[in-house]
Amino acid sequence: MRKFTPEEIAKVTHQANQALREILGEEGDNPSWDDAPFDQRESVRIGVVGIMEGNTPEQSHQLWLDTKRAQGWTHGKVKDAEAKTHPCFLPYEELPPEQKLKDHLFSAIIKTFVGFAYAEEHGGV
Repeated sequence: MRKFTPEEIAKVTHQANQALREILGEEGDNPSWDDAPFDQRESVRIGVVGIMEGNTPEQSHQLWLDTKRAQGWTHGKVKDAEAKTHPCFLPYEELPPEQKLKDHLFSAIIKTFVGFAYAEEHGGV
């Protein structure tokens, strides 16, 4: 089996996040991976690499905040790509539990890819 790139893993995490947002009844701009602007896709890809390098969900959220801040984003009541506002633009400890769940889901998906690749390389699959 081939190894998956951070870009491919990012697409999977993005789609899982879309499904979770739908289940939670969240509104706001959330385009499909192929329709998402470059800066959004890049933010996810950077997060994937961070988890692959050992970041915790808390560290991953901080990396997301830092990336978004560098792109000009701020806190806002709703996610609005044009206005560059996001309700999760908060320190991790201030996020509601359902938002923290997103960071844990993101991490779990990436760790599954990494763990599977490791197991396959070492004859465990």
